[in-house]
Amino acid sequence: MEDIETEVAIVGAGPVGILLAILLGREDKSVTIVERWPEIYDRPRAVTMDHEVARILASLGIDCDSDPDFENHKELYYWKNADRKDLQIVDWESLAPSQWHVTYWFNQPRLEARLMELAEACPTVRVMRGWTADALSQDDHGVELGASDTSTGSKRLTIKAQYLVGADGANSFVRESLGLGLVDRGYFFDWLILDMVPPEGLKMSPAQWQLCDPRRPTTIVPGGPGRRRWEFMVLPSEDKDDIAKPESAWRLLEPWGLTPENSELERSAVYRFQARWAEKWVSGRSMIAGDAAHLMPPFAGEGMCAGLRDAVALAWRLSAMLDGALPAKALESYESERMAHVRHYIQFSQDLGEIICITDPQEAEQRDARMMADLAARDFEPITGDIVKLGPGAWCEGGASAGELSPQGTVQFNDRNDRFDQAVGLGWFVIAVERDQQGLLSDVQTTVLSSLGGRAMSLGREGADCDIVAKDSAYFDWMANEDANYFILRPDFYVAATAKTADELAARFDEVMARLGIE
Repeated sequence: MEDIETEVAIVGAGPVGILLAILLGREDKSVTIVERWPEIYDRPRAVTMDHEVARILASLGIDCDSDPDFENHKELYYWKNADRKDLQIVDWESLAPSQWHVTYWFNQPRLEARLMELAEACPTVRVMRGWTADALSQDDHGVELGASDTSTGSKRLTIKAQYLVGADGANSFVRESLGLGLVDRGYFFDWLILDMVPPEGLKMSPAQWQLCDPRRPTTIVPGGPGRRRWEFMVLPSEDKDDIAKPESAWRLLEPWGLTPENSELERSAVYRFQARWAEKWVSGRSMIAGDAAHLMPPFAGEGMCAGLRDAVALAWRLSAMLDGALPAKALESYESERMAHVRHYIQFSQDLGEIICITDPQEAEQRDARMMADLAARDFEPITGDIVKLGPGAWCEGGASAGELSPQGTVQFNDRNDRFDQAVGLGWFVIAVERDQQGLLSDVQTTVLSSLGGRAMSLGREGADCDIVAKDSAYFDWMANEDANYFILRPDFYVAATAKTADELAARFDEVMARLGIE
């Protein structure tokens, strides 16, 4: 086979690699994906995602609130002890400030198929299935990736790219080839994952909950439309191979009313939950993302979400670098921002696991008493998730929201009423709220913003002379809370800066650009 020349080569056609290819392909960048498996893996894996991922999918035209491949139960998430008494209540029924629900459920093979359809619709994206990456070299000018056909290994191809991304999973060939070391927290718990097609019309109440029973910690959640998942901790005395057998699975499911006669067992597998991340994510013109860069226990449901954030963070940087609008230095902020963000979720997931995975009865009794007292002191009010800042990178201090996912409201733009992302679009924005945006930036700053495909716009109330009309109070409430009148929004929905005055805005714009390597 002839050599393939492409702008970006991606190893791995899971959700992370495919999303990155779509985002780059929609910017007319040539992308080649190498995937060792000839078909999409047809067994469930990830089943939950958060509002930020719903926002990302919406940018692709997938509306998780109306699309039949996704569901949101608009219910609270309960932690209960062995006696079914509440230990913790988490708000999974509200809208997040991003205007998407806190949690959604889906079937990963179906999601991957949907993403693959979008990737294949991009003329500049090529998907090479059935090829295993096995050689990698790079210099200052590009990357060369070698691959052999997975079935026989007798055929070879070479891909020459300007940049390479390894989204090739926990046992990443790209990470190993680049010599990127791992930080391992030494956290290991084995859990049996059972993905079920239950009897039609089965109703679970609560729909999503955690059973903190020291005799067998258990998770009971949806698995996407028409499916449910049970996760059972493998006890120290048990053999993980034996417990994964179908007869063991049905024995564990019997108390829940599921039998081989009324349900289908789609998958029975023991997974080892781990907590680790790569020490470096970028090496020259090559980088890693998703499980290749980090692994976390599933207790917060953020593993795949973190990988999709990686893809979005890489996409806008690589696209601008290929256009000549950003220097290679911009990749430094990808690593520093995403690594710190992921480490937060790894620690959070590990902390949850330390609470859930208690098998000592006395220790569990102490945990229950402590958590029930805390819940009662809160008057049984559900808790909400924290807003997590990026690590140091292409954003600057000066406002409480800087470095965080931006809120969004409903707006009218060019006769379209919708969420900001769908009505106005994505990219770099300098937004003046109830202020004139004319003359905000110098000619040089305007040129820089334009080179990045960005826009300076004004946002105001109905009847005001402005570019964007707000249809609710979301932006006004946000700016009042920030004591600000301006904000800079990045293509990945994160707030680069907020400012009270025009001079402050101009200074912070320069700081953000400098952190991306634009002087």
